[in-house]
Amino acid sequence: MMMSLDRSGCEGKIAPEGGTGSLRQPPPRAQLSAGVRAREIRSLQQHQQQNQHQHHHHHHLHHLHHHLHHAGGAREPDELLRRALDFKTQGTQCYRDKKYREAIGKYHRALLEMKGLGRALGFGDADVSARSPSRSGLTEEQRGAAESAELECYNSLAACLLQMELVNYERVKEYCLKVLRKEGENFKALYRSGVAYYHLGDYNSALHYLQESHKQEPTDTNVIRYIQLTEMKLRRIAQREKKDPV
Repeated sequence: MMMSLDRSGCEGKIAPEGGTGSLRQPPPRAQLSAGVRAREIRSLQQHQQQNQHQHHHHHHLHHLHHHLHHAGGAREPDELLRRALDFKTQGTQCYRDKKYREAIGKYHRALLEMKGLGRALGFGDADVSARSPSRSGLTEEQRGAAESAELECYNSLAACLLQMELVNYERVKEYCLKVLRKEGENFKALYRSGVAYYHLGDYNSALHYLQESHKQEPTDTNVIRYIQLTEMKLRRIAQREKKDPV
C-alpha cells in the first residue's frame, strides 16, 4: 500500500511534462534525449525510494516481531506474578497519596494479571489462590505471594470505594466477601462487610460481621460506633413491628 502511494505521488510530478503543449511543437532531438535521460534518472530515483520504503517496512516488521516476542514472554507465570505485584504496589502508593481512582485502576490491573496467570497455568479465569500448590505450577512461596496479593487487592479495592463520594456498597460487600472466603477472620474485610451491609439496609448481617470484627479488635472505635448504630436501627425496626404487626 505504501509503495503504491509513493508511485502515484511521483506520477503526479511527471504528468505536467506530458502536457498538450509538447504535442503541438515536438522538441528538438537534443531536448528529447535530455528528456529521456531525465526520465531514466527519475525512474532510478523512484526505484531507490521503493527500496528504501521496503527496507523501512522490513525494519518495522522486525521491530514488531521483536516486540511481540517480548510481549509473549510476559505471559510466563513468573513475569505475570511480578507484574501483578508491581501493580499492587503502585495501587498502594496511589491510595497513600489519596488518589483513590488511580489506585482502583492499579488494583484492577493487578487482578487482571492474576487472571492471566491463571490462564497461563491452564485454569481459565479461576483465581490462582483457589488452586493447590501441586496443581498450580507455582512454588509454595510464589503461590503464597499470589494469594496474599490477590486478597490485598480485593481488600484495598473495598477501602478505595469507601472513600468515594458515592459509595457502591454492593461492590464493597462483594470484594470483602471474596476475602472472607479465603480468610474468614480478616479484620478489615469483616468490618467493611459490616459497614456495607449497614448501608444496604441489611442490619442483621451488618451486626454479625461487625461483632465478628469486634472480636478481632475490641477497642476499635469505628467498629464500636457502627455496632451502636446498627443496634439502634434494629431496635427501631422492632418497635415499629410492635406498633404495626402484620
